[in-house]
Amino acid sequence: MSTPVPPSGRVVVFGATGYTGDLAARALVAVGTRPVLAGRDVVRLGHLAAELGGPEAPLEVGVADATDPVSVAGLVDRGDVLLTTVGPFSRWGWAALEAVLGAGAHYVDSTGEGGFIRAVFEKYGPRAQASGSVLLTAFGYDFVPGNLAAALALDRVRAAGAEPATVDIGYFVTGRVGARAVSGGTRASVLALVGRPGYAFDGGHLVERRPGSEVVWTTAGGRRRPALAIPASEQFTLPRLAPSLGTVRVGLGWLGGATPLVALASRAAGAVGVALDLVPGARRTAARVTAPLVAPFARGSSGGPDAAQRARTGSLVAADVRDPAGHRLGHVELTGPNPYTLTGDLLAWAARAVADGSARAAGAVGPVEAFGLEQLTAAAATMGLAERRYPGSAWRAT
Repeated sequence: MSTPVPPSGRVVVFGATGYTGDLAARALVAVGTRPVLAGRDVVRLGHLAAELGGPEAPLEVGVADATDPVSVAGLVDRGDVLLTTVGPFSRWGWAALEAVLGAGAHYVDSTGEGGFIRAVFEKYGPRAQASGSVLLTAFGYDFVPGNLAAALALDRVRAAGAEPATVDIGYFVTGRVGARAVSGGTRASVLALVGRPGYAFDGGHLVERRPGSEVVWTTAGGRRRPALAIPASEQFTLPRLAPSLGTVRVGLGWLGGATPLVALASRAAGAVGVALDLVPGARRTAARVTAPLVAPFARGSSGGPDAAQRARTGSLVAADVRDPAGHRLGHVELTGPNPYTLTGDLLAWAARAVADGSARAAGAVGPVEAFGLEQLTAAAATMGLAERRYPGSAWRAT
């Protein structure tokens, strides 16, 4: 890893008038930072700038559109931090990355899309390391808590003299989860995964694997829970922390008991996809037929749960560390606030920390690589994300 470009102290929130961008901008202002608010709609930006900065000293605004790379490049100069929430990232996220690398700036995003995460690490990471840019992708509920829980468990297991072989991570939501608990951006990002290639870390290597085709089992909240296997950032970051790891599995457990059936459906859909590829033009025809059905759900940011709705749900993330024989060596669970609230706070903290010069290395780096386990743990605790121990589920090393 190389040394980061000295930060300018300037933070730009791209997508500030969207749901997640608004949360991040408010979190920044709450801790004394005056970010530049950026997006397409100058009128909405002006209203938000006056609200957050005050009518006598509104925040600075910048107008840019993800479809116009030149306008995005104009948002940042050398050493600035660009915090972007403009998704789906597989469609709209590339201009921000190119802008950052072109300027020698730094970068934080809110994506949960595996294909985009992979591109950040594999394609943009080497360029960022060479230029001194810090790239922090997926710095929200997905996937900082899993990185933190697993790193804590790995640290304890290795301190006890054991060599971990497998990490299983499960992401869950507690409380009253209903249709209004999910934002439009989340729905669009999930749909972006459908039919797309995915990956897993297995046998000590990154391998191709369809999202949702497997079930990850972890102990969380005092009981064993299933989660759909998904591509995440942990498959890239955790093997760097513990080179003995041969398998890293990450699962999304929002579907509860229906998870195994959904995994079965995903595998079946994969088989259908293979069949479509055997017939010339069949996949394009299927896409045209289904496009009108999914379009209403794939528009991107269209609002999300308000503060009262967010208060009804919380985060629960668990990590199990095992030896080559499958025996559990360590276990850590983290509980925290609503995933959207947590995401806004994590994005704001990361942007501020990079702007303050706290990032330790340039390139595409994970949360622990960027800030160290102690600093990340302490910061998470200030947001309400902290370790919780249940009877019979505390970590152990053998």
